[in-house]
Formats: sequence, C-alpha cells, structure tokens
Amino acid sequence: MARVTVEDCIDKVDNRFELVLLASHRARQISQGAGITIDRDNDKNPVVALREIADETLSPEDLKEDLIHSLQKHVEVDEPEPDAASLAEAAATGSVLEEDDLPDALTFDRMTEEELLAGIEGLVPPEKSDDY
Repeated sequence: MARVTVEDCIDKVDNRFELVLLASHRARQISQGAGITIDRDNDKNPVVALREIADETLSPEDLKEDLIHSLQKHVEVDEPEPDAASLAEAAATGSVLEEDDLPDALTFDRMTEEELLAGIEGLVPPEKSDDY
C-alpha cells in the first residue's frame, strides 16, 4: 500500500490548513456516498481524499468552490429587472404593476402640487438662537 503524505499534496494545495479543509470536506462527501475517483485499496475516507488530491483526479479549485458553497447559508439570486417591453405590455393589457416591480428610473413621488404646497405652508421656521 502506497502512503500518501502531506508533501505529496502540498504542491497541489499551497496552504496546509486549506489542504486539511479540502481533504476533510472530500472525506465527508465520500462518507455521504459520493463516488471516488481512485481505487480504495482498503483505505479510509480521509486517506482516499488525500490520494485523490495528490493524484490530481479532483481539482483543488473545484473542491474549494464546493466547500464554500456547502458553508453558505444565504445565496443571493440575481433576478432580472423588468424591461421596458414588459412594462409597455403590462400597461397595454391593463394589468396593475406594483411599485416594487418598477425599475428605479420609472419610480416617482405620487404627491400632487396642492399637497406639496400644503406641506410647505405647514413648515415652521426654526427658532433663532444666539449660538449661530
């Protein structure tokens, strides 16, 4: 049985801590039923994971991305904004769009001129003080 050492893997993954993270993540994948890319040779899962990294049957970058993805709790999904054609179609069909559905360029205040003037008239000027 050939022994796999850290020196066999360190030229594939530069940082020893990162190597431990990747190998342990791969060993967990194997224990959960993921297929292995090399012969097991009666080795345990951590040894198989290190041998896969040393033999370059798995890309360390792919393992790193998979590890990061497995640790993420919230993944943001970019949703496309409605385009002008869909807005025009909605207006033509008479469907009501929510204000949140409008792009930023099309949102505007819904205050009439009278409401604006009433708001301005209701403003009280600040009291004058000697500090200024």
